[in-house]
Amino acid sequence: MTKERKHVGSRIKKLHKAAPMLRSAVHPLVTGKVEDWHGEYAYSLGLQAFVYGFPYIYNAQIRHKWVTDDHDPTFTPYAAVNEFWHASQLMDASYRDGGCPNNDTLYSIAWLDVGAEPIVLSHPDMGERYFTFELIGIDSNNIDYVGQRTTGSKPKNFAIVGPEWQGDLPSDVDGSVARSPSPWVLIIGRTLVDGDADVAIVRELQQEYRLTPLSDWGAEASPRPRRRDVLVPIEPTADPLGPFKTLNAMLAENPPPEHHEVVLRQFELIGIGPGLDVEAQPEAVKQGLIRAEVLGMAMLKQQFLSGDWATIVNGWRYPPPEIGRYGDDFLLRAADQSLAGIACNDPAEGVYLVAFTDSEDKTFDAGGAYELHFEADGMPPVDSFWSLGMYGPDLNLVANAIDRYSIGDRTAGLVTDADGGLTIHLTAESPGEGNEANWLPSPDTDGWFVILRMYLPHPEVIEATWACPPIVRRS
Repeated sequence: MTKERKHVGSRIKKLHKAAPMLRSAVHPLVTGKVEDWHGEYAYSLGLQAFVYGFPYIYNAQIRHKWVTDDHDPTFTPYAAVNEFWHASQLMDASYRDGGCPNNDTLYSIAWLDVGAEPIVLSHPDMGERYFTFELIGIDSNNIDYVGQRTTGSKPKNFAIVGPEWQGDLPSDVDGSVARSPSPWVLIIGRTLVDGDADVAIVRELQQEYRLTPLSDWGAEASPRPRRRDVLVPIEPTADPLGPFKTLNAMLAENPPPEHHEVVLRQFELIGIGPGLDVEAQPEAVKQGLIRAEVLGMAMLKQQFLSGDWATIVNGWRYPPPEIGRYGDDFLLRAADQSLAGIACNDPAEGVYLVAFTDSEDKTFDAGGAYELHFEADGMPPVDSFWSLGMYGPDLNLVANAIDRYSIGDRTAGLVTDADGGLTIHLTAESPGEGNEANWLPSPDTDGWFVILRMYLPHPEVIEATWACPPIVRRS
């Protein structure tokens, strides 16, 4: 034990002796007893550690599944390290990995290891089509973007560089994006699809997306063996301490920022940190950590569903400008960025408005018939496109009989009102003849919510000065 820790222990003993006097001095109603301070302290500190580390834990699970689990790749990503998985169809309710996926673009997803050398991302001429590659660190914060908004649509090559690499890039690599703070990077690419007939065209574009290790650049390299050796997360069903063991391994693999040292020094006291072993802790500490993981997971879900993170306008939750790069706001990073979406776009790229309640601030229920009405001059202000998606409490698209998962400005057959406005019907049952073209089916259970996605939104959306109309219950 270091001198510093002896000193801490000495202070704790003094405080313990003084506890009765302190309780009465602080508040006369404080009479609670602590059965084992080790367990209670481990629980309180472990809860903070779980919030801090959730993106690392979740990304370990997602990465392992998407890289190693030989499943049906139609909707769930499956590709080796440093290779793209391309969606061949728009997302629907068959996808069950959460994260509130969209139903407007074909995804192109890859897990990159840039610890040893950069990976070069290449794309063809994209014309006028909306596309974006969101580059995300292991902590769920965005690193940079390649795409229509940021780098243009002409054919280009970009180096994705890790935290330690030093060197020069070839002349035919257009440049590097922002240096990744972690050796592992997640790419979430989105390419706009305009109707079923457009899927085949987008699939051809996807085949021209390239990921090339820098050492293979410009050479007739032989195909490398596919790499699928990634860290295996320990699920809580197999080991109640599994999430914290996974966190320790992920922090060793992806060293946290130096300025987090003061936080990590506290977590060390309960066995949490790069390469540490929680099994070496006393039994009371381990039991406290198990409690922290269970309650921490429930807390993160409740925090997101509460909408507490947002500016509320007409029942719509407008995200704060920091979304996508919450940085050191560990709660928002965990609940509203990682858990809610795996990652979140920067507002300049896309703003997602979430509605859990109607115009009377009541949660949506299975039996209600709801409407969202836009005036002719009040459509969502965007430079690209907008759409409304329907989700269940499990953060997945809602299954429905007509296989419609979103509705928006590109939906074929939408019927405008006599005054040029647009009314969208949100019901479990058909809204009736003449209204089905504008119907987004809701589930026959409670707890559903909707997300209004706006890509390349105008400043008034980002600043929450454009007021999206409320969702009104009609019956």
